[in-house]
Amino acid sequence: MAVSLLDIPGVGAVRQRLRAELFARVAGPRGPENRARIHETAGPRWFGPDRPIRTVHGDASMFIGGLRALLLQSLHPLAMAAVAAHSGYRGDPWGRLQRTSTFLAVTTFGTAQDAREAVEQVRAVHARVAGVTAAGEPYRASDPHLLGWVHAAEVDSFLRAHQRYGARPLDPAGCDAYLADTARVAEALGVVDPPCDRAALAERLAAYRPELRATREARDAARFLLLDPPLPWAARGPYAVLAANAVALLPSWARSPLRLPYLPVLEATGVRLAGHGLTRTIRWAMDPRAAGEPARTPPGGSAAQAGRTL
Repeated sequence: MAVSLLDIPGVGAVRQRLRAELFARVAGPRGPENRARIHETAGPRWFGPDRPIRTVHGDASMFIGGLRALLLQSLHPLAMAAVAAHSGYRGDPWGRLQRTSTFLAVTTFGTAQDAREAVEQVRAVHARVAGVTAAGEPYRASDPHLLGWVHAAEVDSFLRAHQRYGARPLDPAGCDAYLADTARVAEALGVVDPPCDRAALAERLAAYRPELRATREARDAARFLLLDPPLPWAARGPYAVLAANAVALLPSWARSPLRLPYLPVLEATGVRLAGHGLTRTIRWAMDPRAAGEPARTPPGGSAAQAGRTL
């Protein structure tokens, strides 16, 4: 007779504790309430259950993709200035993570009405964020060009992480369909002509390259995210694996300005193997079916993980 891992004494309790701690960190105190509203409210959705955006945003690989996105986004000096001055990522990093988590979960899995309301709330916040960089350059968070960079860096990161660490990597057509799905949300947020396939995304990222550079704020953010995260010591080891894999997914042109190492042999072997192990562990812990809950997302993961788990 086959023996399940959960039949081993203590394993079920470990899984429940890990699941609860991950969910609390990423979803926040209103996580259970938001999860019920997102998944159990009747009504039309922007994306059906078979859409690639649900596959990608519902997988544990988003933990790696989310961190990679933050590092890449920081290379635009205007975006980084806005984050440093207005986001509170140092004073309240978990709150910021939880708000972003909820937004992605609502727009990916929630009703169309809730998705529209979430977008309007974000647009209202963006309308109030404006300032001037240390170099004297004005910025507005509602600037469509700046929003376009944030979106392109984000979806590139999510998709690359999913294709390497996801439970069900997409085929080429699925990758393009994922970008077409995310373009709908980007347009609602104010992005003009967001890329709808991989060729357009590559072209868009290349077009932003001349604007990118690492400011002091960007290097400080990278140091905070990679070396000094607000975590207990027991969680530092798994987080180090996450961070190493996020860095390994960055292109070489993005690493040097942030003073991040490039170790191709180690990254292709030990780092990658550890990344697969970490994402499998998160997937195992967060599978709602193991906790006796109805499956709300594709079998590959929990709802909107990586800073996006609800």
